[in-house]
Amino acid sequence: MNPDLNKLQPYPFQRINALKKGITPPANKTLVSLAIGEPKHPTPDIILHAMRDNLSGLAHYPLTKGSTELRQAIANWLTHRFKLPQNSLDIETQILPVNGTREALFAFAQAVVDRSKKAKVLMPNPFYQIYEGATLLAGAEPVYLPCTADNNFNPDFNAVDEATWNHCQLIYLCSPSNPTGAVISIEAMKQLLNLAEKHDFIIASDECYSEIYLDEDNPPVGLLDVAAQMGNTDYKRCLVFHSLSKRSNAPGLRSGFIAGDAKILTKFLLYRTYHGCAMPPSTQASSITAWNDEQHVIDNRTQYRQKFTAVLDILSPIMDVKKPDASFYLWAGTKINDEVFTRDIYAQQHLNIIPGSYLSRQVNGINPGKNRIRLALVATLEECIEGANRIKEFINC
Repeated sequence: MNPDLNKLQPYPFQRINALKKGITPPANKTLVSLAIGEPKHPTPDIILHAMRDNLSGLAHYPLTKGSTELRQAIANWLTHRFKLPQNSLDIETQILPVNGTREALFAFAQAVVDRSKKAKVLMPNPFYQIYEGATLLAGAEPVYLPCTADNNFNPDFNAVDEATWNHCQLIYLCSPSNPTGAVISIEAMKQLLNLAEKHDFIIASDECYSEIYLDEDNPPVGLLDVAAQMGNTDYKRCLVFHSLSKRSNAPGLRSGFIAGDAKILTKFLLYRTYHGCAMPPSTQASSITAWNDEQHVIDNRTQYRQKFTAVLDILSPIMDVKKPDASFYLWAGTKINDEVFTRDIYAQQHLNIIPGSYLSRQVNGINPGKNRIRLALVATLEECIEGANRIKEFINC
């Protein structure tokens, strides 16, 4: 067996199950879950219809690089959404459909890390655990960049020493962030792009929450548009990862893409050809429909805004919690240990949440998720309000 498998840590939900073991929640309260970041809004009918109408495509092997129509739809969406220069994306070399960002984020490290060197992979802390697992199984050393309130929950690139940058081969970004909802500024993006140029590392920007933002007139920036602003219209060293899971409420579709540096994507396509992970034709057809439509995305954001307003009206007066820049998460502070908070609120209120320390790693004696919890506002408005009221009751008891 690959010995690096022994370095993998349990997923947060395994730890939560162990934490709740032996606890019987109150029978008079139905379970409310604000734990799993799985969108619960209905998948739009236009996506379902496109899937049904194209099932005949299952009679053919799909191409690993996807259909021309899908790659063109993705290029059109990226160009419009991030105001990229027209025709700056070559659909033959700079766009690659993937089966959800989770699969691609993991596979990407396996393809790009040179384990014959002292490879380091940087990532935010707290983080999406795939970054860490991908790093370890690629034979690299993870370097955790603390994201705290002092820096608006974003990594402080100034705190990274020169030696670490010199050994960095890859950095994972997550903006908007899971779990904090923070968005990296244009200035910080430019700083990172300059560092990548100086130290020759790759930036993998996980932007799967980019379409869930609370100010309709202020969408989050992305890596490619900042690169283009700096004159890097070849998107050298830049790769962005996007998904239909959150944007279009289609987590089961397992559809996303990676786009950016043509030289890197050529090698990644070679890797994926051996990997055997082509997207089914019916999935491609429904993905084209999804990327070509914005109204269902606007409607989706409206629902999340309603939930944030209602939940924050309840929680803001009683705990340390603020409206995020984007995403569907609240990164709330607790006055007691986050594990104890999670365990006891389940026992008393039949509410599922995630301890912040389970989404982070301790570095230099500090876990940036300590005494914080992640709340995913993915359930119905009524369930989110019920969950917030249960938190209020728990804190006030």
